[in-house]
Amino acid sequence: MEKQFDTTKALQQLHEIWEKIYSFLLTPTAIAEVCLILVTCLLTFLLMKPVTKLLHTALDRMRWPKHFPGAELRAALLPQLLILPAIIFLWCCTLLFTKLGYTHFILSTAIRLLTAWMVIRVSSTILGSTIIEDSVWARLLYILAWIAASLHILKLLTPTLDLLDSLSVQLGGTKISILLVLKGVIVLGLLLKVAGAFSKFIDKRIYTLSALSPSAQVLTAKTARISLLSLAVLTTLGILGVNLSAFAFVSGAIGVGVGFGLQKVVSNLVSGIILLADHSIKPGDVISVGDTYGVIRSLGARFVSVATRDDTEFLIPNEYLITNQVINWSFSSKLVRLKIELSVSYDTDIPAAIDLVVQTASTINRVLADPKPVCQLKDFGDSAIDLELRIWIKDPENGINNVRSDARIAIWKAFKEKNIDIPFPQRDVNVKCLPTLEEKVLPKA
Repeated sequence: MEKQFDTTKALQQLHEIWEKIYSFLLTPTAIAEVCLILVTCLLTFLLMKPVTKLLHTALDRMRWPKHFPGAELRAALLPQLLILPAIIFLWCCTLLFTKLGYTHFILSTAIRLLTAWMVIRVSSTILGSTIIEDSVWARLLYILAWIAASLHILKLLTPTLDLLDSLSVQLGGTKISILLVLKGVIVLGLLLKVAGAFSKFIDKRIYTLSALSPSAQVLTAKTARISLLSLAVLTTLGILGVNLSAFAFVSGAIGVGVGFGLQKVVSNLVSGIILLADHSIKPGDVISVGDTYGVIRSLGARFVSVATRDDTEFLIPNEYLITNQVINWSFSSKLVRLKIELSVSYDTDIPAAIDLVVQTASTINRVLADPKPVCQLKDFGDSAIDLELRIWIKDPENGINNVRSDARIAIWKAFKEKNIDIPFPQRDVNVKCLPTLEEKVLPKA
């Protein structure tokens, strides 16, 4: 039968424990021990900063090698190691108390707590600087280890675990307690950290495979990351012994709510997978979406990062790229043909003007010689003869409007040299004088 938490009994036990501690602390020996501990901690705190500074100065004079890994940990480890003299001093006090025939329970407990604190602090600092490489995780690991060690030293670990386990609710056939939740958070956090580190390693390996296209690399890397994270969650539930069938109804209800609330997010995720799978866009492609023209820098789970020529980065949702027209200037090839419209007057030698335009366009740096530029007569306009220049480039990521501008400037200079006019629109205006009112009324003489 499942045990139920008795609040009255627990409060009574806490009251009895407090009475024992209170009566014990009022003894002269206990007061002396507490005073020694307080004075020792205060002196250690006051002397820690100047002593640490002196030690740093002494080590600097010894020319500590900067490339050596210990040099990076020196600043973090020295303050923790200064707790050791305080521990030695308190241990000497316990020997003195023993020789005088006094008890030293508080001193012994303080020594064990300080020793555990120093060891855990030093270990977490080393792990945070070498293995974990994340100060937040290292600090969290330090706090959890310190709490567990303190409860064990004070012989409160087992009662605390029993108390947390008794605070529970029954969900289907599974007992969900505070202890189970805490274990799940700790185990899941560690597994997610391991999965994240392993996925980074896989990403580096995948992006070095030249046989895979950029989109295939991104798709493979994201699939591996999602698989590892899912495996971490399922492994956590398996370690905790959670029956997944107990969450079937709740997860179904939550899934419906999340489905409505995160409809756009899910749509962007699915659209991102489609974009990666059909290879329609990939990192390095030059695309135009609406008024945005730029190079794709990265493909995210929810959006695509497009960097424009003015170094502005647009985050375009994946769904928008699926449902709207996208111009991919480098989908199958980076060869791009640009059209430039020109106008010349009717008295111009058209074949000579066409040859001049083609020769001028060929002198522009980014214009390709093969395919060569072509100029054609497009139409007979109202005020001019319309020509169309077609040129090819192979680097659309460097911009297309700047090439058009260079071509127009070069052609304008060539027309100036050859006295070829670029006409402006002309309109003939005929003014017709209407008879006045007097001329309409009075007869002609």
